[in-house]
Order: sequence, then C-alpha cells, then structure tokens
Amino acid sequence: MSMEDRQLDIETDLIDLGPESWREQIRQISVANGFFEDLGRDHYAGFLQAGDNLFVTFENAARVRNFAYGAEPRGYAYARHDGWSHLALFSQDTSWFRDKAIYAFFDRLMDEGFFDGFGHVLFYGGDGGEAYAAAAYSVAAPGATVIALRPQATLEAEMTGWDPRFRHERKADFTSRYGYAPDMLDAAAQAFVAFDPYERFDACHAALFRREHVTLLPCALFGRELDHTFDRMGIHDLMIKLAMDRALGRRRFFQLIRARRYDPTYTRDLVGHLLDRDHIRLAQLLCTYMIKRDKTGFFQTKLDDISGEAGARAADAP
Repeated sequence: MSMEDRQLDIETDLIDLGPESWREQIRQISVANGFFEDLGRDHYAGFLQAGDNLFVTFENAARVRNFAYGAEPRGYAYARHDGWSHLALFSQDTSWFRDKAIYAFFDRLMDEGFFDGFGHVLFYGGDGGEAYAAAAYSVAAPGATVIALRPQATLEAEMTGWDPRFRHERKADFTSRYGYAPDMLDAAAQAFVAFDPYERFDACHAALFRREHVTLLPCALFGRELDHTFDRMGIHDLMIKLAMDRALGRRRFFQLIRARRYDPTYTRDLVGHLLDRDHIRLAQLLCTYMIKRDKTGFFQTKLDDISGEAGARAADAP
C-alpha cells in the first residue's frame, strides 16, 4: 500500500449524541473513507485512509463523547489537516482492550501486511487503559513510535499486586498474547511514557517500562489526566506531531512543558504543594509572579492569606 498524503474532507456532527448514535456516525465516516469493524461486544475499530503516516489511537468512546473537542476521536483532526491515515480502536467505556477479537484483529492486520504500507506508524494512548493498549499492540508494527500517558504495565495480580486499583479489571487475562506491555515495546523504534511521579502507583508502573529505547517523561504535579493537562497547556498537538516526525525527545519535551508556568491550574496546585512542605517563601514568590497573569484574583487572595498567616506566626513567636 503506497499512497500520497491527502487531507480528508471529513464533516462531523457528533456533539450531544448518545453511545449508539455516536458509534453509528463513526461507522458511516469510517466506511466512507476506509473501513469499520466490530471487535467483540465492547470494542470496535474505524480506519480512515489518507496519507503515508498512520496514527493508531486507543480511545474510550464515553470520554471522547463527553470531553473531546467536537466529540471527535483524536485522530480526525490529523486526517483532516495533516493527511495522516488513522486507525482508531474504541472501547464502549473504561477498558484495557483485553479481548480475543482484538488479538485476532491485529493478527490479521499483520498477516495482510497492513502496517508495512506506511512510512511511519505512531501508536497513542491518552490514559491508563488506552495507553497500556497502545504499548501492548505496538508490537504488531515493528519500528513504530509509541506515546503512552500513565500506562499500566499489566494488571496481572502476581506482578502488580502492589497496585490496589482496578480490582474489577484484573479479572481480564493479562498473561496471554499481547499481555505484558513493556515486553511488547521491544519491537518499537522509540517509545515515550509520560507520568506524574507524585502519583505513586503510576510511577511504579512507569518504572517497569524502563528500556534503552523507552524515554520516561516525568510530569511532576500534572495529575492523573495528563491528556487533558497537555491539551489545556496547548502542547499536546505539537508533542504528537513531533513524535510522528521522529523529532520528539526528552529535551524537546521538557521545553514543551515549560508552558506549565502560564497554566493557572498547574500553578495553583504548585502553590498548594509548596505550602504543604512549608516552602512559604517560594509560594509567595510564585503567587507574586502569577498575579499579573491571573484574572480570577486567586493568587492575590492566596498571597494575602500566606502573608497574614506568616505575620500571625511571627507575632506569636517568643
């Protein structure tokens, strides 16, 4: 399969649709531009054929409907504006994509040489279960690049019994094919695993991904919704494009996240973090810096509170 880049003229009307109506619209768009396939009871896949770059995403359909811009899958904008082909794997709700129908789907794509026809393949997962799947199934496209935001390495109890989360999801089989995500990354050319080191269990999972070709990207105080945080900071799109161009690296990523300095949500969390650790002077300096950029008055109020508390402690001192 060889193709020239061509931007797809996709028009969508996906906002405020229920699960079945949204899925039907995705089906129609996919059939018109590529293919659509049900994968068992709880998952489905949609492919848009455009250019020589292939963007493979794993997406929670409920989260996309409720939170994504235009209620669109993340890859649609790249198919529309950049001419990337897009393969999306959807779950009806929270999922780690552990279904035999999905194994068979990727087996068939490999047998047919589907991934071989693209110049570069980028696997992306924007949250734990989706990020796990992006890493795990990337083995189907050797030489691919992977972006995984706070992925779990596995939910297999004997290996990650220290993680008390996702008790219901542990019932799925994580020991069979495409099971242990860090090992599945061995075929990738490059992988990026982003996580917040203050989220202890996420950090423990990230450590399991340590490989020579895997770049760990700690994002201190970014929280559990890295995809939303990156979107809010305006760096998510550039991060993905750099990865597709094979130009993303640790140094470039840390240049991107300097945007946190201008993000009120991050800086509010940072003020709280500093105060929790009694770094009063640093908290005051940060509030003073942010007052010029904040229209809500939060940092002025916080600075006044800090100064008042510091004054009261000084007055009480012997």
